[in-house]
Amino acid sequence: MPRAEHAISREDISDNALKVMYRLNNAGFSSYLVGGCVRDLMLGHKPKDFDVVTNATPEQIKGLFRNCRLIGRRFRLAHIVFGREIIEVATFRGHHNEDQSMAKQDEQGQLVRDNVFGTIEEDAERRDFTFNAMYYDVATFSVTDFANGISAIKRREVDLIGDPEVRYREDPVRMLRAVRFAAKLDMTINPRTAKPIYDLAHLLSNIPPARLFEEMLKLFLSGQGLKTFRMLREYNLLEPLFPMLGKVFSAADSKEIALIERVLVNTDERINTGQRVTPAFLIATLLWYPVEEHATKLQSEAGLNAHDAFNIAMGDVLHRQSQRIMIPKRFSTVVRDIWHLQQRLPRRFGRRAFQLLSHPKFRAAYDFLLARGQTEGGELLELADWWTQFQDAAPNQQKKMLNTLRQEEGGAQRKRRRPRKPKSDNHVQ
Repeated sequence: MPRAEHAISREDISDNALKVMYRLNNAGFSSYLVGGCVRDLMLGHKPKDFDVVTNATPEQIKGLFRNCRLIGRRFRLAHIVFGREIIEVATFRGHHNEDQSMAKQDEQGQLVRDNVFGTIEEDAERRDFTFNAMYYDVATFSVTDFANGISAIKRREVDLIGDPEVRYREDPVRMLRAVRFAAKLDMTINPRTAKPIYDLAHLLSNIPPARLFEEMLKLFLSGQGLKTFRMLREYNLLEPLFPMLGKVFSAADSKEIALIERVLVNTDERINTGQRVTPAFLIATLLWYPVEEHATKLQSEAGLNAHDAFNIAMGDVLHRQSQRIMIPKRFSTVVRDIWHLQQRLPRRFGRRAFQLLSHPKFRAAYDFLLARGQTEGGELLELADWWTQFQDAAPNQQKKMLNTLRQEEGGAQRKRRRPRKPKSDNHVQ
């Protein structure tokens, strides 16, 4: 498609991406924008990042850019660093041959090494979805659509290139990407692309936990978290990511699902209004009920007190989940704080209430308590409402609230006391 037949303008492309392509072209190589950035530009969206593909090898790319670092073992990539922006440059991928030093698949068909280089036509065939196989050439301002991506965009469909089962086995993360794109772009998944997902979802257990953490962030922190969550549940893709929640995801309705969806609604709203979010809050939500359940089990079966059982349960649940999706320590520490404060927030007497207010993670813990209260109601909601009033009250009003609380608690304790037995007049000799 020549410039007159598409809407992509250089004004919408990152200056740094243009610099990379111009330098590659001036050195005698060909280079193109490819993938999501071309798709988004064709849809009239602003791309989050810009990827470049070229016939230069990673070592040749590194020789052209002092600000380049080579990454990746499964497939070698070049990252050109411009301050906070990174332009990812890949060499055209080719078809596999029998040389296992360059490309290798495991017994389930997953690619564990993929450093075969080829032509732009072969590279297009190796792309995952049809709308990701469009290439923008800055030299001619044209777009080449190798797999009818424009047609897929017009149909509002996510469709894989090639045999879906083979492509999912090559890289099971493509199942997550299919759902993410459908939710993000407000599309449906083509039936032939959707059908194998139900049978192959278990292959996600073969993906390294660190990679699944990055995918989880893209799934739930994109501003379409609730829609993505529901689609993942529809295609049975949640249990492979969170095995401890298998029974929850298969249930028709539950308080666990209600809490997760409530938090995802709030998270989407914050992201779409430019507010900050932390993965720790979402992780704390997803794993809260497994922690409660495990703590209760430890109390009944191991005879532990509530405090020790809860502390052990936190560690056990985080460890088990990290075996499937890695949780970096900078987030797991915050998750523990949020959970631990749920045990402390009901204890408000004396200086405790003021000490809790000054805790660095009080606000996150309060927001989590409020979400739990709005989901479960009852005493939990009353506790959340008390903290809502207390944190914004003037100092004298805070003292009144604590005095009232003390009096109410004292009255409740007197009511709970057993009446004394009357003394008998008969003495045992």
